[in-house]
Amino acid sequence: MRKKSLIIMSLVLIVGIVSAVLINRYIVSKKYYTEEYRPQFHFSPEKNWMNDPNGMVYYEGEYHLFYQHNPHGTEWGPMYWGHAISKDMIEWEHRPIALEPDELGTIFSGSAVVDWNDTSGFFDGGHGLVAIFTHNGEGQKQSIAYSKDKGRTWEKYEGNPVIPSDPDIRDFRDPKVLWHDKTEKWVMALAAGKKIMFYGSDNLIDWEFLSEFGEGAGAQGGVWECPDLFELPIDGDPNNTKWVLQVDIGDGAIAGGSGAQYFIGEFDGTSFVSDDNPEDINWLDYGADFYAAQSFSDIPSEDGRRIMIAWMNNWLYANRIPTEEWRGAASFPRVIELKTSKKGDIKVFQKPIKELDTITKTELFKIENQVVKASDIPNILEDVEADVFQLTAEIVMEEPVNFGFKVRKSEEEGEETVIGYSHSEQELFVKRTQSDDDYFSPYFNGRHTVSIEDENIIKIHILVDKSSIEVFAQNGEFVITDLIFPSGKSKGLEFYVENGEVLINSLEIKSLQSIWKKGMFSIF
Repeated sequence: MRKKSLIIMSLVLIVGIVSAVLINRYIVSKKYYTEEYRPQFHFSPEKNWMNDPNGMVYYEGEYHLFYQHNPHGTEWGPMYWGHAISKDMIEWEHRPIALEPDELGTIFSGSAVVDWNDTSGFFDGGHGLVAIFTHNGEGQKQSIAYSKDKGRTWEKYEGNPVIPSDPDIRDFRDPKVLWHDKTEKWVMALAAGKKIMFYGSDNLIDWEFLSEFGEGAGAQGGVWECPDLFELPIDGDPNNTKWVLQVDIGDGAIAGGSGAQYFIGEFDGTSFVSDDNPEDINWLDYGADFYAAQSFSDIPSEDGRRIMIAWMNNWLYANRIPTEEWRGAASFPRVIELKTSKKGDIKVFQKPIKELDTITKTELFKIENQVVKASDIPNILEDVEADVFQLTAEIVMEEPVNFGFKVRKSEEEGEETVIGYSHSEQELFVKRTQSDDDYFSPYFNGRHTVSIEDENIIKIHILVDKSSIEVFAQNGEFVITDLIFPSGKSKGLEFYVENGEVLINSLEIKSLQSIWKKGMFSIF
């Protein structure tokens, strides 16, 4: 009898435990990636802090995104490499932390490559992944680690660091490594103060100094960080190419605080020579929240794309944005191209990756060839509500006029973000404000602009998520990326015209579905 009672009690206990687990996991799954401000189609960590993308590499059918991560809190702290994997750069699988601090220091930013020919000797004549990163301890030095199992586990090189710290250079970090075909060697671009130092290697282990670039060039308002270096065809012609050196600056960017600039020129495997005058500045993005931009290594040649992701944040307020469980997100992946502008100069153009179409959900609004006047009432978008969507439009100005879109709008909450074109100023702008309830920084409110001169047709592609907006204008020649933090109730849209009329050649709004699946959790 006693044995039977014990069996019954045990069964009751097991049922209770399983029920509790199921209920807990149901609650967690219902909440998964649905917190206030949580991005729905941008990558963000499950919890805690994220900043710079690192080690972005494509290998055997998988895109690897590593990132600066503090697993112990929601503010910047001791840095690890977080890790996620994707088949399409849309849906991401969270992986365990890849690299942890050790006796040499914490794990700062860096890159990863496929060592196809086993130049390092780590892969027994095969191939695998090598990560190159900055150890931040007593000084900053460069180290490597390698993976033989497609990035699932990593072993640090026992001879680290491979480039020791330089006592004369305080900021000596963020190695970006690539294979240079013509000289058949590895090249590293390394941020050092307000310049880039280049190193070369035959085996990813032994490095020699090659040259440096940047003294007095471009934007010098803050320390240089997170360089990237790659060659691109001009206007799609593989026989006509230029090199792009992308460099971030920690302060003094176009919209205030941190931001990304680039140089176009020649690189012969040893030194970079810019085509620009030293005083010229090319901004990669004119918004406040596009920083530490990095492109994927080893995307197959048949794909032919150079794809970049950045950290959507700004060091002026990064530790204070009003999120709770997590802090930090990545920009939506962009294709980077070199094209000839209408003015005849060569510039970087950007556009969202085509895989965006796979999460396009519902057509919310569409019109063509419609004249809209300033006096028109009601607003043509009065009946449209959306908080996660893309908007594409082509607007013709037949007279000087100001016009634009108001998104994430609510009369009740007194909120809106404005994306507009001012003909009088000949500029595209994003104007954002923070609500009184969520005020967190004196640097956040503002109007971020880019000059678009002598145009009577404005082409625009806007991506709106729960807490961000990315604006691609004139086929991607100009881009503005900004964080926004509206109330969940703010879903209204408006198209406005001031003092005149415009012709809307086309306007289409489509909702985007979440990339984060509910019910992802198993019982055990």
